[in-house]
Amino acid sequence: MAARTGIFPTFFLSGFECSTFLWKDQGRRDLCEETRHREHSDEDYAMLRPLGIAVAREGIPWPLVDRGGDYDFSCIDPFLEAQRRHRILPIWDLCHYGYPDDLDPFGDDFAPRFAAYARAAASYVTARTDGGPHFFTPMNEITFFGYMAGEWGWAAPFGKDRETRRRLTLAMSAADIAGVKAIREVVPDARMVHIDPLIWVVPPRDRPDLAEAARIESYDDAYIAWDVIGGLRHPELGGSLEILDIIGFNNYSFGQMEYREQGPHSALEPGDDRIRPLCDLIEEGWKRYRRPCIVAETSGLKGGRPEWLNDVVSEGLAAVNRGVDLHGICMFPAVDMPNWHSGEWLHNGIADVERLPNGSLMRVPYIPYVEALHDWQRRLGRVTSLDDDPFDEAIDLDDIVQAAKALAPEADVDWH
Repeated sequence: MAARTGIFPTFFLSGFECSTFLWKDQGRRDLCEETRHREHSDEDYAMLRPLGIAVAREGIPWPLVDRGGDYDFSCIDPFLEAQRRHRILPIWDLCHYGYPDDLDPFGDDFAPRFAAYARAAASYVTARTDGGPHFFTPMNEITFFGYMAGEWGWAAPFGKDRETRRRLTLAMSAADIAGVKAIREVVPDARMVHIDPLIWVVPPRDRPDLAEAARIESYDDAYIAWDVIGGLRHPELGGSLEILDIIGFNNYSFGQMEYREQGPHSALEPGDDRIRPLCDLIEEGWKRYRRPCIVAETSGLKGGRPEWLNDVVSEGLAAVNRGVDLHGICMFPAVDMPNWHSGEWLHNGIADVERLPNGSLMRVPYIPYVEALHDWQRRLGRVTSLDDDPFDEAIDLDDIVQAAKALAPEADVDWH
């Protein structure tokens, strides 16, 4: 039987926080600057090689490079150089929660402007990359951005109601579709990774009247962007499953929530009997589109990171045993990031950040997390460090399938 070829050269992926939103009380923010990722780009990419990770999500800051249709991409040159030197394959994120100051996401020029930028970005990075394959995430977490910027008022355009949230989600989805088509004019075989959170919303125990509202958020609103991009809703916008391409499921502890009529919902506490196994959520999302998928972001916090990885990998393998076409798990971020609201370091990265007396930010790998990663790599027959040419062949997914069968993990609600 022929080997079943995976999409990526390694099963475990990583990435770097790269938000550039216009934040509610701080103006334009650049998380790459806050983490000093550009300054430490060589060190950050070098860290991935001994981890056996050959793929990293990386951002191009649309608000910072687009000057009214003129582009200056020089800010990503350190990333391109580090990727070439350390042989790391990027998934380029073209809009991570931020758009240029002179644009209105509800304006007629939003989608064409994004498409022109996406075309220019694809041209820039592919001209400076040693061959392919080429991967892009045109608009990151459209559905979540709809909530945070359209209903909760955290970021521009600072919407405060469900209708604005839905309008923003559709506007970003339309721009995404236009961006995919523009990228493929430059790189016809480019692959797209469309990313949003897996969520589960339940009504408060004393409010059964909110059960239908919670169900709508779980089974309808959570899938709006993927549905539109995949052509299942609003087909007049030009979506299709080919444009949707690869599904990226993000999974964090706060993705399972109790419904609130106003503001963000309340995360379910560990041990709550309303929590669902991650395996079930992955399976439901995959069956809706039956496209290749990855866990595109996941991480625990502080000392819980190793146990979180163990739970997520076990749930992912349980989903593989149900037939889900899972191609990888992304440990995100590689380097710690600040809490958007408080500025405190989250301690959710593969490496923590320590501020030295001179103000520089030192990367310190969290060894128990690294050890948990290497343990899973050995159990799945994956490399624990990269050789000189990690792109010489993609992974054989049959290895993952056989390991999943042998390990036979059960879907489990007791993960936290």
